[in-house]
Amino acid sequence: MRNIRENIKFIKDVVNLTKSSSGLVELVVVTKTFPYQSVLEALECGITHVGESKVQEALPKFEQLGLSLKGITKHFIGRLQSNKVRKVVENFDLIHSLDTINLAYNISRHAKNLNKLQNCLIEVKVSREIYKIGIAPDEVGDFYKKCLSIPNIFIKGLMVITPFSKGSEGSRYYFKQVYELFRNIKKSFNDPEFDVLSMGMSSDYKVAIEEGSNMIRVGSAIFGEREYGNE
Repeated sequence: MRNIRENIKFIKDVVNLTKSSSGLVELVVVTKTFPYQSVLEALECGITHVGESKVQEALPKFEQLGLSLKGITKHFIGRLQSNKVRKVVENFDLIHSLDTINLAYNISRHAKNLNKLQNCLIEVKVSREIYKIGIAPDEVGDFYKKCLSIPNIFIKGLMVITPFSKGSEGSRYYFKQVYELFRNIKKSFNDPEFDVLSMGMSSDYKVAIEEGSNMIRVGSAIFGEREYGNE
């Protein structure tokens, strides 16, 4: 395994060489389960987006990083429990895992109290695995429309986690499906700010970009295996 700096350079090179129909691709470095020293090293390589999935792990890390996080966009990429919403809204710029109307109203309430417009992505469920969360593809359009009337939240786009497969090609079908959904919603609602398609992780980010992703979430391909904590 190359070091963090080399890994980031390699991934950026792949991103630059792989064309996405959705334009510029943002790299979200998934820092969950890694200590602040590793995150700091990534930030020193010019990374401007970091992703965490557990509030109880993220907040002490953010405190340790301090001013190093100035200008950094913080992404919440994990399943959001109702009792963690306030802390997430207080500390994160983009929530990737909006998957119920109740959660949307909960986010809205806390965002209103903070006088904040909270950016969110709708998580699309393409897997039949019962433990996976998200909105079914044929329900995403109606869900998005309902969210438009909820104050203090703004739907920036879609996010998807594909079912586990042994190779990156196994994800291509799902990426195609969600890209078409993304494109159709953008066209139907004529919203130029509905512009984020978060698809692709360490094992399949190149295929995701080929199929239209403009935001990839990469952790293990940069840091290696997790150092502490659980997924």
